[in-house]
This record gives sequence, C-alpha cells and structure tokens, in this order.
Amino acid sequence: VQLQASGGGSVQPGGSLRLSCAASGSSSDYVAIGWFRQRPGAEREGVACINIKDGRIVYGHSVKGRVTISRDNAKNMVYLQMNSLDPEDTAVYYCASSRAERAWEYLTPYWYDYWGQGTLVTVSS
Repeated sequence: VQLQASGGGSVQPGGSLRLSCAASGSSSDYVAIGWFRQRPGAEREGVACINIKDGRIVYGHSVKGRVTISRDNAKNMVYLQMNSLDPEDTAVYYCASSRAERAWEYLTPYWYDYWGQGTLVTVSS
C-alpha cells in the first residue's frame, strides 16, 4: 500500500483546509485509513480514522467537532476537512493504513502499517 497526503498549506486562524489521502494498491490490503499529526516537539497523535468497508469513524479528542473525515472508495481517496483552525493545529499531517480488524479504532500509530509522506499545515496570522 502506498499513501500520498496532500492539501496542506498556510491558513489564518479560523480558516479551513481539506487534506486528501490517495491510496494505491488493493483496498483489500487495509481495513481503515487514519489521519495523524505531529506538532513540533510532540509525539504523533491520531486525528481521525475511517473504516473503509463500513464507514465507521473515530475522531481524536483534540479535534472533535472541527474535522470531518470521509472516503471515496471508487477513487481510493480519504479526505480530512478541517475547520476553525487554530495555531495549535500547526503540524505535519500524515495518512496511514491499518490492517487491524478492530484495533484501527484505537487511533494510535502502533496499529497503522503504511504511512504517507506527510503534508504541512501552518495556522498563523
């Protein structure tokens, strides 16, 4: 599985961005796609994840209510719509795939196998 994240950029506080994750390879190779972020000096944390087969979604606590994850299985794409962005959201955002039938919901990096290269989101006035 190869993943490519895109859509990052610079935005002012309160603004929005939509990140995209393109997955190559067979969708049978993974159960879920997750978005993670790594802020400067911090550990990688889960933002949101979605089960590709049944659409179940889990959101991280720090972003709940401000982000929406969605999928387009026909295009092998997963999206992350982020609204009301805050400077604390500045980070490199990664998408990753998980083969774990249940543990994908934990939204922790340990359960995710393949990672994209990351896209930088900068929120600043």
